[in-house]
Amino acid sequence: MPEIDADFLALPAHHLADAALTRARELGASHADFRLERIRVASMSVRDAKLDSSTDSEDIGLAVRVVHDGAWGFASGIERTPRAAALLAEQAVATAKVSRVLSSKPVELADEPIHTNASWVSSYEINPFDVAESDRAALLTDYSERLLSADGVDHVDARLTQVLENKFYADLSGTTTTQQRVRIEPVFTAVQVDLAAGGFSSMRSLAPPVGRGWEYLTGTGWDFPAELAEIPALLSEHAKAPSVTAGTYDLVIDPSNLWLTIHESIGHATELDRALGYEAAYAGTSFATLDKLGSLKYGSAALNVTGDRTIEHGLATIGFDDEGVATTSFDIIRDGTLVGYQLNRQMAHDNWQRGLGAAQPAGADGPPRSNGCAFADSPGHIPLQRMANVSLQPTAGGGSTADLIAGVERGIYVVGDKSWSIDMQRYNFQFTGQRFFAIANGEITGQLRDVAYQATTTDFWGSMQATGGPQTYVLGGAFNCGKGQPGQVAAVSHGCPSALFRGVNVLNTVSEGGR
Repeated sequence: MPEIDADFLALPAHHLADAALTRARELGASHADFRLERIRVASMSVRDAKLDSSTDSEDIGLAVRVVHDGAWGFASGIERTPRAAALLAEQAVATAKVSRVLSSKPVELADEPIHTNASWVSSYEINPFDVAESDRAALLTDYSERLLSADGVDHVDARLTQVLENKFYADLSGTTTTQQRVRIEPVFTAVQVDLAAGGFSSMRSLAPPVGRGWEYLTGTGWDFPAELAEIPALLSEHAKAPSVTAGTYDLVIDPSNLWLTIHESIGHATELDRALGYEAAYAGTSFATLDKLGSLKYGSAALNVTGDRTIEHGLATIGFDDEGVATTSFDIIRDGTLVGYQLNRQMAHDNWQRGLGAAQPAGADGPPRSNGCAFADSPGHIPLQRMANVSLQPTAGGGSTADLIAGVERGIYVVGDKSWSIDMQRYNFQFTGQRFFAIANGEITGQLRDVAYQATTTDFWGSMQATGGPQTYVLGGAFNCGKGQPGQVAAVSHGCPSALFRGVNVLNTVSEGGR
């Protein structure tokens, strides 16, 4: 296993934390936490096998958050001295005093165990920042040239984003944690131009972003040469494919598409702050309100969804969240029924006061617990309640994707994510994709174009008849989940198997667009 970077460990984290927390306690804070963070982001773009751009940036800063007289206060800065850290504590307390008059009720946090000098490193083999820029460019160029050499490919865009995140956390209760995680996102897009018609078609790789290192691009976890070799023929077929006839179809949805539907219709909808109406930025609140806990039929009995910040290689995977809570796995939907929400410490305590105990496992007694869902995307931002890796579970002993397709007389196999739209309650939606394959009498008969599927959340998940087995399960995700104002961006994964849905409404996007 890799170790936490010595350069980060050399920073005076404990001295800065002591200065900030001591000053916060002197000023009467009932809770205070301190973060020292270093976030390094590199991106590279290759256009038609030629290096187009390459950037490498680093953000280092510290943040102090307090609860004073029942109100939140927050301050952040970049000067790494004990005096500066103490001053941030003073600013955070001053902010709390101002915001107190705006608070409808005092802030209270669910109790959590203390973790002293804990450390955690994500699962990867090669830190991509240890790979020379020239070597990264050479691999992207090589993969691009393979695509360009194929018939029917006129242009190729290759993009690589990599992140190294270090975080030290300390609070007044005595918890101290030091963590390091790496994530990487390679994307390859092939373009075919139709000069006669004045149009073009494109096709993107399906490889998801992951919590891995450079090894991901060289054969660990994904076979890029094999996938890239398939794209030219698929792209040529796609360019000539007929437009879909709108109507009702059975759908077999691949994990490369279904992860995004999970993210939008389940992941965001089961954030408790949205369900309570505390949060409405980035597509609103949620139809899955707290009064429906334990009774809402979210979907069919095949729908089992967990939140998990511990799964290996997940983009939202971490050892401890930004409130010092050890991360865990928990049920959100069980046998089609809503049974839990994603919680931070404040939401857990508030929920307990309502007598509903959604943070707890079934049958548990005692006070509530957070499930480790507090996160800030930089030292300049206050932690928000953020999404875990929210995943649809496969069926033990379930079949393959081909088995699901074999059970469809008239349908469409949907592959790859693209655009989406969802309402302000996370209830009415439509999703498109990258590749669509017509199914007739249990067999794929060719590609289709211009497909979107449309439904309400509960109707859609209620139509799910079956999920594939563990062999079909893939961890998809994105680097750019937005939430809050000022806006924050977080990376999150969503695992799922292939799944079969009966009688879903399919739109023709060209007709819907009035063209």
